[in-house]
Amino acid sequence: MNSNPSPSNSSRFEGCTLTGALSVTTEVRDAVCVIHGPAGCTHHNFSLLHATHLSNDRLEVPRLLSTRLTENGIIFGGEDALEETIAQALSLSPASVFVLSTCIVETIGDDVAAVCAKDRGVPVIPVPTAGFLGGVFETGVRNALSSVASLAGPADAKTLSANLVGEKNLEYGVDENATEIERLLSRLGIAINLRFVRGLETRDIGRLGSAAVNILREPALRPVGEDLERRLGTPYVDSFPAGLTGTCRFLEEVGRICGIDATAAVEEERAHQAEMLGQFDDIAGSRVHFQSPHPMLRGDPGAEAICTECAEALDLSVDPDGAAIPFPYPAPVGTAGLGRMLHRWRVLIREKQRG
Repeated sequence: MNSNPSPSNSSRFEGCTLTGALSVTTEVRDAVCVIHGPAGCTHHNFSLLHATHLSNDRLEVPRLLSTRLTENGIIFGGEDALEETIAQALSLSPASVFVLSTCIVETIGDDVAAVCAKDRGVPVIPVPTAGFLGGVFETGVRNALSSVASLAGPADAKTLSANLVGEKNLEYGVDENATEIERLLSRLGIAINLRFVRGLETRDIGRLGSAAVNILREPALRPVGEDLERRLGTPYVDSFPAGLTGTCRFLEEVGRICGIDATAAVEEERAHQAEMLGQFDDIAGSRVHFQSPHPMLRGDPGAEAICTECAEALDLSVDPDGAAIPFPYPAPVGTAGLGRMLHRWRVLIREKQRG
C-alpha cells in the first residue's frame, strides 16, 4: 500500500550516484569508506557531507579515503591502488570498509568486487556507484542500502519493532521526521529497531532482520524493500506517511502487517490532527493559491492532494489572487510535518494580508 501520495521518484533532480551512496555508508560510524577514483570525487563529497553535518550540529568528520587515481592508473588499471588504499583503511581499525566505485573506474573495467572479496578479517563491501552507466543519486542510495544489508542475516525471531529504511540523510529535518514516525508507531505499541542507515555501528546491522516491518522513506525504495523481504523475510510499508488521511492509512497498514488492530490508534490520531488544525483557526477562510517551488514539480498530484486536503480542512478558498503557497517538496511527514507546513502558510497569508 502507498500511504504517501508523494511522487514515487525523488531522483527527478538527478544528482551524483556516488553522493547518494555516501549519504548512506558514511552513517555507519565505525566504518571507513574507500572511494576508488580520482581525488576530486572524494574532495567534492567530503566537503558536501562535512558542510551538511555542520549545518545540523553534527561535528563528526566523514571517514573517507581515496585511491587518488591519476592518468597512469586510468590507462593501466587501478586495482593495485585499490589494494593499497584498502590496506590503509584497515590500518585505521574499522569494523567494516565500504568500497565505492566511480564513473571512470567502472568505465575502465577494474574488478572492484574481486579485490573486495579477499579475506582480510574485516568485511570489505563493494558498493556500485558509477553514474556514467545510468545511475543517479537515488540509484546510489538504493545500491548502498542493499550493500550494507549484506552484513545482516535472518533473525532467530521477530520482535514487535520497525526499521526506518532509507531516510534522507542530507535532508533538513531528517531527525524530526524520524521522531514523528516514532510517535505514530508508539500508538500501536511498536518500537524503532534500527534507523537503517543513520548513526549506526557495524554490529548494529546484525539486528536488521529482527524487526516485524520495514518502513521505507519513499516509494522509490521499493526495490530495497523487496530485496530485504526476500533476504530477511520482513514485509514493508513503502513510504513515510503524508497528509491527514495518509497518516491514518499508514497506521492501518502498519497495524495490518504486525497483526494489530489500529482502530484506537487511528481515532487518537484523528483527534490529534483536529487539535493541530485548531491551532490555525486564525487563517480559516483566507484566500490562497498553490504554485510549484520548481518547474519540474509543476502538476505534482501528491503535493496537490496534500495542499487541497489541508485547505479544505481549514476552509481556505483557492483563488488566483490569494496568498501564493508553494507545493511541499518533499512531502511533510505525518501530522507534525503538516503542522510545520501550515505554520509557513500562516506566515505567507499574513504577509499577503499586510500587503
